[in-house]
Amino acid sequence: MQRTLAFLIIVLLVGLDLTPAFAQAEQRIELAQETRRRTLFDVLFGDEPQRAQPPVQQPRQQQPRPRQTAPAAAPVALPPPKPQITKAEDATRLAVFGDSLAVDVAKALDRFYAEDPNLVVIDQGVGSSGFVRDDYFDWNAAVAEQIAADSFDLAVVVIGINDRQEISAPSGKYDSLTPGWTAEYQNRLNEFLGQLRAARKPVIWVGLPPMSRSEYSTAMSQISALHKMAAFSGGAEFLDIYDRYLGEDGKYTAQGPDVNGQNARMRKDDGIHFSAAGADKLAFFINQSLRTFYRGGSVTIAVVDPLQGTDAAGMLRPPYQGQGQTRLLEVAGAVVPISRAPQRATDLLISAPQTGSPSGGFSLEQLMAAPIGRVDAFGVGIDPNADTANQGER
Repeated sequence: MQRTLAFLIIVLLVGLDLTPAFAQAEQRIELAQETRRRTLFDVLFGDEPQRAQPPVQQPRQQQPRPRQTAPAAAPVALPPPKPQITKAEDATRLAVFGDSLAVDVAKALDRFYAEDPNLVVIDQGVGSSGFVRDDYFDWNAAVAEQIAADSFDLAVVVIGINDRQEISAPSGKYDSLTPGWTAEYQNRLNEFLGQLRAARKPVIWVGLPPMSRSEYSTAMSQISALHKMAAFSGGAEFLDIYDRYLGEDGKYTAQGPDVNGQNARMRKDDGIHFSAAGADKLAFFINQSLRTFYRGGSVTIAVVDPLQGTDAAGMLRPPYQGQGQTRLLEVAGAVVPISRAPQRATDLLISAPQTGSPSGGFSLEQLMAAPIGRVDAFGVGIDPNADTANQGER
């Protein structure tokens, strides 16, 4: 009986088409979150009731908020542009000669005198030029042309950063800063300044600043010293700016106070040229020296000679110009430094020199009894010419 029942079940299973059931099971497996393998028991007696799954909540789509447009910013009130100053037809013409340093300085001077109608700045700078390579640019020939054309009234010279190289002279070629090089270089400087002096053109020669590379800076200092000697003998005003661009430690620094006293970058990244702030600071120093010659529309180099009628008047010396005048007077002995002590105390203590003392000073007794005229007599004093009896009565 049991074998018969088992046989009927097998026949029933063979004849039953299970394809739709398996298809539905695969679909449920794909859709269900938790899958379970379908067994023969499930086919015969039905599937196990599935637990109700919570409905899947679709994420809410947030509605885009309308963008709130920021209120339009009020227009920034820019400072009014500086009025363009029309230069006078007879304005003083300030020419700036030199290398690429002179180009920066000319721009700074143009900014400095932008509102001065009586002075116009003329940029005569030539990059990569100098007094060594006259085959590239001959400054003596160039200044001769400018003088002949009468194109300027004052001259500012800033040059030298390209002159540390071999120089060619009629006697041969010489390495930088050797005796032969120095002699030829000085000849060219003297020729340049001699032309300006003969044309009665006031000159301000600007010394070279410290450089970032120590070896190069040393060479520039030596070249600047040659400029200083040539300027003094050639009648130019030499403006020494070396200390103005040093740091507190006495070494090169790219930073420093500007014309307003604020810390700013004074030099460019190459450690040679001036930044805009550094050039503006130099323009301020040049203006201080320029006051000797330029007086708001008139240019003069006529200075009263204080050595006239003295032995020093016959000395070979440059015309008096600014600080050069003070230095020359100190050399000649016409200026007495305020730190010098008086040679005789009687010059300050009494109204007239004492005749009783051979040294011109005071004896111990005189120090104890102040004579008339001495500052410590307080208007009373003792008359040294009166007899002792009369002094006792007093």
